[in-house]
Amino acid sequence: MSAPYGPMRAIDILDLYFIENRSRIMDIAAFLDRIDRYEGADEARADFRYQAFLRILEITRDATKDRAKAVQIALSDPTTEPLDSAVGMKAYGAWQGEAK
Repeated sequence: MSAPYGPMRAIDILDLYFIENRSRIMDIAAFLDRIDRYEGADEARADFRYQAFLRILEITRDATKDRAKAVQIALSDPTTEPLDSAVGMKAYGAWQGEAK
């Protein structure tokens, strides 16, 4: 590892954060396995949140830079017009798309 307060190298980042992020990936795999094991898995896999999750996994796998920005954009509401009211609305963590 680099000297204290010196610039880090990519290998330093890997050394420091690999185990922490390995654990996060295991949590994601377990989450997806739980969905597959329970009744209603097909319905859950058709849900916009599940579909968004799959899209962001692809972004993290395929993108070569700015992955965090691309994930944030993929999960965000792209509309610019304000709602008349947000009363009773929930935060889902992914954009559902235009109301039908």
